[in-house]
Amino acid sequence: MSRGADDTIARLHAATLTLDTHVDIPWPETPDPAGDTSRRVDFPKMRRGGLGAVVFIAYLPQGPLTEEGHAAAAARAEAMLRHIRGTAKDDRAFCTDAATTEAAKAAGKIAVLCAVENAYAMGEDLSRIALWKSLGAIYVTLTHNGHNLLADSAIPRKDLGDGPERHGGLSALGRDAIAEMNRLGLLIDVSHASRDAMLQAAASSRSPIVATHACCRALCDHPRNLDDEQLDVLKAVSGLVQITAVSGFLKKQPENGNGSTASVSDYVDHVDYAVRRIGIEHVGMSSDFDGGGWLSDWPDAARSKALTAELHSRGYTAREIGLLWSGNFLRLMRTAALVARP
Repeated sequence: MSRGADDTIARLHAATLTLDTHVDIPWPETPDPAGDTSRRVDFPKMRRGGLGAVVFIAYLPQGPLTEEGHAAAAARAEAMLRHIRGTAKDDRAFCTDAATTEAAKAAGKIAVLCAVENAYAMGEDLSRIALWKSLGAIYVTLTHNGHNLLADSAIPRKDLGDGPERHGGLSALGRDAIAEMNRLGLLIDVSHASRDAMLQAAASSRSPIVATHACCRALCDHPRNLDDEQLDVLKAVSGLVQITAVSGFLKKQPENGNGSTASVSDYVDHVDYAVRRIGIEHVGMSSDFDGGGWLSDWPDAARSKALTAELHSRGYTAREIGLLWSGNFLRLMRTAALVARP
């Protein structure tokens, strides 16, 4: 790449509100992201890579469907959400909506957002959703690997006694939870949900749904990816798929586990496919860093400009790159907030 071209990309990247919508955090031993750490995302790496905003995740591994299991998961979720909020100081701003996220960019601050991955932590108590919202969460992922009381998972857990399905998609509780999320203005994340659960969530939700970390099944046949019908449904409900940086979702891996790490080019192949299938307004980008995501040439937040460079090389305009990085996701946040109004 010539110096002139590199300067053009650097200016484009700096001008764009770059938002990674799904980044895990180590827990309970969590290195302070204010300094350089072994984490793939910390604030110095974000500064070096021009990554302006991040959704840190309160992730709950699926456990037993018992009162004790749900209580432990709830305590963990609340502790993680409070921890994430506590990292937003000095040159970071804690953001809970589109306007404050954009204001952080304008002020030169890193925007820190948070979300809950796996509504297992809710148990049967719908009031926990309002608590998560009050702690700043912007979305809730319905499931993780393993069925919970709300929905079936794309990847059942035999070690937890799961069969292929538990509810045939969503349970009645799951539908009630979606209604409560709509009432509160939380986005519904269908990553990890089974195909039936995802389609039923799309039909049940009054606001557009999002898959915050998934890829295209037509390019890589993995149960966590979305097939063409699912992508079409996302378009029909004005929803969004955020292509993510998990090699096993981007390219077929051999059964012996000795697969190769995917590249930014592989990643943008999925972006291209989704854009052609459902339109650029329904596609975005995430990493799943520190949760299994990374690429050979996007190994951490410090190399985030690589995505902008690849998109630019394929002919995406500055406006389109802005939509992919954050514009489409911010639109969904605004829509969810409007739906929440009485």
